[in-house]
Amino acid sequence: MAVNKNGRQDMGKIKRALISVANKDGLVPFAKKLSKMGVEIISTGGTAKLLKEEEIAVRDISEVTGFPEMLDGRVKTLHPKVHGGILARRGDKGHMEEVERHNIGLIDMVVVNLYPFEATISKPGCTFEEAIENIDIGGPTMIRSAAKNFNDVAVIVDPLDYSRILEEMEKNGNDISRETRYELARKVFLHTARYDSIISNYLEGREEEEGKVRFPGILTLQLEKVQNLRYGENPHQQAAFYREFNIKEPSVSKARQIQGKELSFNNILDANSALELAKEFEETVSVIIKHNNPCGVAVADSPGEAFKKARESDPISAFGGVVAFNRVVDLDAARELTSTFLEVIIAPGFAKEAIDELKKKKDLRLLDIGASVFGIREGMDMKKVAGGLLLQDRDTGMVDSVKRLDVVTKRGPTVAEYEALSFAWRIAKHVKSNAIVYLRDGQTIGIGAGQMSRVDSVKIAAMRAVLQLNGCVMASDAFFPFRDGVDGAANVGITAVIQPGGSVKDDEVIKAADEHNMAMVFTGMRHFKH
Repeated sequence: MAVNKNGRQDMGKIKRALISVANKDGLVPFAKKLSKMGVEIISTGGTAKLLKEEEIAVRDISEVTGFPEMLDGRVKTLHPKVHGGILARRGDKGHMEEVERHNIGLIDMVVVNLYPFEATISKPGCTFEEAIENIDIGGPTMIRSAAKNFNDVAVIVDPLDYSRILEEMEKNGNDISRETRYELARKVFLHTARYDSIISNYLEGREEEEGKVRFPGILTLQLEKVQNLRYGENPHQQAAFYREFNIKEPSVSKARQIQGKELSFNNILDANSALELAKEFEETVSVIIKHNNPCGVAVADSPGEAFKKARESDPISAFGGVVAFNRVVDLDAARELTSTFLEVIIAPGFAKEAIDELKKKKDLRLLDIGASVFGIREGMDMKKVAGGLLLQDRDTGMVDSVKRLDVVTKRGPTVAEYEALSFAWRIAKHVKSNAIVYLRDGQTIGIGAGQMSRVDSVKIAAMRAVLQLNGCVMASDAFFPFRDGVDGAANVGITAVIQPGGSVKDDEVIKAADEHNMAMVFTGMRHFKH
């Protein structure tokens, strides 16, 4: 094969292009430029109509195939004169003789993007029949054919590639390098894989609606890369950050970074944990996370006051922490935040004067999620294991009203204790098991996390406390297997307990609470977090 003046293998000039697109962004100037460069354009349906209206020379596909479009456009490009023109290997003598014998014109470029299936099913009131009609058949076939024969055919599925392809053609006399063709071909298979997975998931979802399927037999995941990371959990591990397509939920993956150093692997994990906990509250809340566990959570009348209370819970652990808010960060909050060394702040927005203040900490990462966060949950929870994946519902379990829970002790909670128990229970859900939370007056006082025994979490929560524990309530993410956890809590001044119940030793645990004049309620719901 000849080598051109740029030292590339000469793959043959682009002389003939087939264009058929659902997304017509940027199409007209692209096609006009191709036409001026002497490229013959073949097209179909609405694309051909648009190009003709713009006075761009175009030949209808039916002229090429000798067969009309039929079945409401379902059949138009599925023809040997199309696919023979795409798939013929230019360097194969036999192929060239065949296409000549059958009067098949070569197609050097395929510009196709697919019917908008995803946009269609996202529309309110979309019917099943409408969805089915927006499953593209000819489009995927053409772009897969072109991608398979990328040595000879350039294939474009992304309108964002139009300008750079034109630039390369102008530079190389209507030619495109093998490297570019290969890259474009790779994008095709990513494109069709995602397209097919959306259709498959849609059809599986309909089964689910009918009560037949909950988890698919084969799980297909499609994610797009947000960025490469400097490293993973440790410097010797390479890492990257990916996000789901079209997620609507406010999340770290959708956040806009407006200041600070590049996010690290651990930053992202901690920011996600902080935001997920902040989503539990309608009240103004501040959450401080350290190593994927909360070390301070508090509600108040303003973000600044909430942060001060959260930091006060455990100021040592707050150092170098990640902070989330469910309100826009104002100047008062910013002044408090700059007084403490922090890694990341994530919030539904930052006031301009707050940003100016936070600029004093130039390395501090600010993530703006741009929307309210309360109660919004979508998708599934996935956990990778070696050689497999665990898939489950997100833990959206809530206690609608703690006052309707079972009071199992002689003494019921006071009004203030009920309020505190509700708060503490929402936090315990986001603490690594075994989890114990001590709380008073809208503020965590001590948190015990990730211990092998529940009584150790009870002790550690007390050890972590820098404020007075008397009058605190306690939340436990799972039942107490023995009474020792309740005894230990009573010894440091805990007055009320919220826990799931369900232990074979429940009677002993309740008896211990009664002996200490503690109030205890059962949720009947566990919140393990591994």
